[in-house]
Amino acid sequence: MSILMIARAGHPVLQGRAAEVEDPGAPEIRRLVADMMETMEAAPGVGLAAPQVHVPIRLVVFRIPEGRGTGAEDDYPLGNSVMINPVIEPLGPDMALGWEGCLSLPGLRGAVPRWTRIRYSGVDCDGNRIVREVGGFHAVVIQHECDHLDGVLYPMRMLDMSTLGFVDEIERVMQEQAASQEGMSA
Repeated sequence: MSILMIARAGHPVLQGRAAEVEDPGAPEIRRLVADMMETMEAAPGVGLAAPQVHVPIRLVVFRIPEGRGTGAEDDYPLGNSVMINPVIEPLGPDMALGWEGCLSLPGLRGAVPRWTRIRYSGVDCDGNRIVREVGGFHAVVIQHECDHLDGVLYPMRMLDMSTLGFVDEIERVMQEQAASQEGMSA
């Protein structure tokens, strides 16, 4: 296994629709999945799409760490997972705005609208069909990673570009606002 180079915004591999995977069990696909898992963990990240490591195919790896979800029944932790040729279906009209970052846009974060509940499907490397209905953080991770397969980076989904900023600056401002509100209530 090896850690792969992550493509950053502006690279052409991130700008187009990725190709379907013809043979999910092929040895090169299994190697790619292992390398992507190692790369995701080292980054550290919660998801990684094949185009982000310069391979324009419809494959994502992801994990939903304990404590990152909302605690809702459909927003559960999940260990390292792979999904090949994924399909996403919104489960209702509800969307929510949430902060997102991306390994291809290091150091940045922005407020992105996402479906609150989705059904996703695909296959694993053994050809086993995966179908899950999820919400919250789990749903956001899947939507974000699958966007990469269609050449979409999260700023392209943002409604208000003024929310795009550097992580450290956003955190500093939020801390100042929280301290200011604590001072007002004391």
